[in-house]
Amino acid sequence: MWKPEHRLTADRRSLRYPSDLSDAEWVLVAPMIPPARRGGRRRLVDVREVLNAIFYVLSTGCQWNAMPKDLPPKSTAHLYFLLWDWDGTLDRIHDALYVATREAAGREASPTVAIIDSQSSKAAQKGAPALDPQGFDAGKKITGRKRHILVDTLGLLLGVSVHAADIQDRDGAHDLLRRARRRFPFVERIFADGGYQGPKMAKTVAATGCWKIEIVKRSDLHRFVVLPKRWIVERTFAWISRNRRLMRDFERYTRTVAAFVRLAMIRIMLRRLTRSTQ
Repeated sequence: MWKPEHRLTADRRSLRYPSDLSDAEWVLVAPMIPPARRGGRRRLVDVREVLNAIFYVLSTGCQWNAMPKDLPPKSTAHLYFLLWDWDGTLDRIHDALYVATREAAGREASPTVAIIDSQSSKAAQKGAPALDPQGFDAGKKITGRKRHILVDTLGLLLGVSVHAADIQDRDGAHDLLRRARRRFPFVERIFADGGYQGPKMAKTVAATGCWKIEIVKRSDLHRFVVLPKRWIVERTFAWISRNRRLMRDFERYTRTVAAFVRLAMIRIMLRRLTRSTQ
């Protein structure tokens, strides 16, 4: 339940921009930032400011070259974003915060239940063509890409996969489940909607792990009904979409979209952890 004391801990008006890292959040992240490479030039840029710049782009949805002048240059912020994505730094930060957030909530570090779903995001008009494929989702009448996510019962991200929107859910789930099986071996049951029903999905589940998939079907009542478990993953999509960079698909590469999704969850977990300590 939201209480007045929660409002005080959530107040970010003292920061330069609402997307900036607070001191408490930076304390959690700083040890996981890789040091400068040995033998090279001394690092001159403030890494905290680089993270602030990346979070600013994520939160506001602005172009990299439209960042305020008091943040690091576009070339610096974008380069670090790409480097941290490719060398696994973002994954390591996300995974460490994930374990800490679950333990702070009184849960075991590794989940046993997961929920899977996809969201079709409309492609934005770009100055250059997308280098990774897009497609047309005939069911939702959207041209763009699908974001496939797997979450736990707290709504925290277990995995993300981005692909063309014309790929059916049961086909797009294979890579996501295969990677999740290696990282979360204790998952026993996965909840999904009717789009994952059928022999093809059953074959995928059998090939990727010894878990049980449970289909939560839509109610026949012609009114709004909260569906058990499925509302959790829908809430996670809502959390992600609060970041304007993820309201539409602005990226040329699917990997970039997945990186921004992880960054969105990193922001959420940082705020949860720092509120619990204040």
